[in-house]
This record gives sequence, C-alpha cells and structure tokens, in this order.
Amino acid sequence: MLSLPKKKSEAPTAPLVPAWHPNFRNYEKLPDIKVVRTAFFVNGAALFIAIALGIYFGFQEWQLHVLHAQIADVQRQIDRDQPGSDKALALYKKFQAEEAKILEVDAFVKSKPVTSDLFVRLAQTLPANVAMDSFDLREGGLSMRITVRGAPEVAPTYATAYLDQLRADKQLARFDQTAITGANPQRNPTTGRLNVEIFMPLKKEAKKP
Repeated sequence: MLSLPKKKSEAPTAPLVPAWHPNFRNYEKLPDIKVVRTAFFVNGAALFIAIALGIYFGFQEWQLHVLHAQIADVQRQIDRDQPGSDKALALYKKFQAEEAKILEVDAFVKSKPVTSDLFVRLAQTLPANVAMDSFDLREGGLSMRITVRGAPEVAPTYATAYLDQLRADKQLARFDQTAITGANPQRNPTTGRLNVEIFMPLKKEAKKP
C-alpha cells in the first residue's frame, strides 16, 4: 500500500548561517585574479614616457643637426667671400689714407687766403703816401715791405696810421697782431723815403691743422 505524500511544513525555515571561524588569509600573498593586472598599467605608463622622451630628444637632435648644417653652409659662404672682403677692406684703408692726405692739403690751402684777392685788398688800402715794395705770403702769415713818403718827422706817423688801418680792416680779419718788424724804420738815403717791414700773422684757427 502506497504511503501518502507528506505535506510540506509551512513553518519558516531558519536561515543557514555559516559557522564562524577566524580568517587567516594573507591577501598580499594571494594571486592577482584581476582581468587587467596593475603591472600592465605601470609598464604601459613607463613605456609611454620612454617613447615620449625618445621622440623629444630625437627632435632636439634633429634640430641640432639642421642648425649645424646651416652654420656649415654660412661658414662656407664666409670662406668663399673672405678674399673679396679682405681685398675691399685693404682698398678702403688705402682710400682712407689717401683721403687723409687730400683733406690735409685742402685744409692747408684753405688756411691761406687767396693771394690775388689779398693783394688786391692791400692795394686798395694803401694810402697815397705809402707804396708796396714786396709781398710775401708764408705759412705763418704775410710779410710786406712798404715805403712811406713824407718828411722825416711825419713819415713814422704815416706808417703807424697805416698799421692801425690794417688792424681795423674787416676783410683782413684772419690776420692777427699786425706789427712792424725788424729794426727801427730806416730812411733810404737815395730816395729819402722811410722803409718799413710789416708782418701780419695768421690767426691760430686759420693756420694749418
């Protein structure tokens, strides 16, 4: 005879609670069960940094190579043009030396008045009782010998008056300290006239540099 099935107990079953026990597992020694290990990221980051540094230093090395090539090209141009530059520099120095000589001569010529103009001006200043015997334009100034007509007591006065006239003449302003030179004016025994020598020195700014 078959036995009747037993009814399931409607009383709630108690939850199964694992028995308590101490955890002696050492997690540091347990194997890494991650799908992507931490070492992969570390190695990837290191590899990326190494590649980036390699690219950077490679680019710097390429720039240095280009710079050295440019320097070498410029140096070749300098070496090519150096002989012509040296020749031009030598010619320029020679030109400067010749220019200095020309300027020196020009300054010397300009420091002396034009002889013709000076002679004409002196002729215009001569009083009626004064005659010019000689005219000598030197580097330092003008030397002139004159003859003064007049009685012995007034001839020296005529000479002094003409000297003052030369000093006051604005067209003869480049001369300075005009004075009678040599011994005392002497009377020519043949003509009876007074011989006087006058020297008109050039001013310092008008002399040869």
